Amino acid sequence: MDFQAGILQDGSPMESLEKQLICPICLEMFSKPVVILPCQHNLCRKCANDVFQAANPYWQSRSSVISGGRFRCPSCRHEVLLDRHGVYGLQRNLLVENIIDIYKQECSSRPLKKGEHPMCKEHEDERINIYCVTCEVPTCSMCKVFGAHKDCEVAPLQTVFQGQKTELNNCISMLVAGNDRIQTIITQLEDSCQSTEENSEAAKRELCARFDALAALLEEKKAELLQRISQEQADKTSFIQSLICQYKEQLERSSRLVETAIQAAEETGGAAFLMNAKQLIKTIVEASKGGRLDKIEQGYESMDAFSVSLDHLTEAVHALDFDPADEDEEYFDGEEEEMGE
Repeated sequence: MDFQAGILQDGSPMESLEKQLICPICLEMFSKPVVILPCQHNLCRKCANDVFQAANPYWQSRSSVISGGRFRCPSCRHEVLLDRHGVYGLQRNLLVENIIDIYKQECSSRPLKKGEHPMCKEHEDERINIYCVTCEVPTCSMCKVFGAHKDCEVAPLQTVFQGQKTELNNCISMLVAGNDRIQTIITQLEDSCQSTEENSEAAKRELCARFDALAALLEEKKAELLQRISQEQADKTSFIQSLICQYKEQLERSSRLVETAIQAAEETGGAAFLMNAKQLIKTIVEASKGGRLDKIEQGYESMDAFSVSLDHLTEAVHALDFDPADEDEEYFDGEEEEMGE
């Protein structure tokens, strides 16, 4: 407890001490027994039980011993887990209880000052001790007998005080329970966000794997078709090269025969010429008649037969999309609507 800060601010150590002994639920001084939470904050046992009951409306008592459950500290929102004994299983803070006893003894030994109790503005010497039910304001007895509230309905101040304090405690319990439900919804939303991210990553991996498999299949098919084109190219070029060799050999033989014929034609002696001329002419005639070589057909070198149309595949790729599926309806279990009400 920061007593020094209270002294500097309020100017009274007792007033600072009193603020440290206020329960955050009922806003009154702790009533014994005082329980200490795991987060080291204190509550009246009754207030702790009210908060626990509001946070766990469906937990039933068994043999007058409250079953286990959980609730959140109203000071720091720390989650308090209880065993089967409920709030009766929490440890009592005897130090705070002793301080409260000492404080009450000190207060009882001090003389009452006029300013310690609210006084009536109309009758300065009269304490506010009754409650006007009609006007819904505290007032004094003189106002009821002679003043502005003489025709109003009044009630004992303590009775109205206890009623409104109980109502306020119920409202606090309701707010605490509502905060727990909101926290539950937040946790569910955070879990949904994490699940969405994980499912998205899994969907991305699956999509990449499918496209990689499709790309591998296309590469395999492309390699197969390229191999067929290469084989056709090799066959055609091999045939053409063989024809070139044959024509080159024929050209070489014809060239040698031409040289022989020219030499024979240059022979001036008739006898010498006639000895070889007949056989040479016969050889030339036979060479011109026989030995016709093969030729390639027109368009033999064309590769148009190996063209592939991929238009239908292109259209199929453009039409690729996710499989239609019924979208899951997002809904909550009605806690938000209940909380709003």
